Amino acid sequence: MNTLFKALSHPVRRRIIAMLRAGPLASGDIAAAFDMSWPTITGHLNALKEAGLVSPERDGQTIRYRLEISAVEEAMAFLMAVVGTGEATKAAPLPQKEPRR
Repeated sequence: MNTLFKALSHPVRRRIIAMLRAGPLASGDIAAAFDMSWPTITGHLNALKEAGLVSPERDGQTIRYRLEISAVEEAMAFLMAVVGTGEATKAAPLPQKEPRR
């Protein structure tokens, strides 16, 4: 889970995830969307792959990346459990400030 959240902590990786929501993309198409070097994009893709968020598949000379929705669902389930899925939580009331005298 730590690897997953670390991978999602970088804005470029979140943008790649958003791009892959529309369907698999070739690594070259992903790289073309950013103004950074190929090795930097490869590093981001590897971090996403290690976190289980994307999976590569070879298509001839091209590598296509596909979003692994199960990993995204796992992260969402964790976050929903942390926040109580929108249900009101029973917390101790906040202490009231005493009025100034």
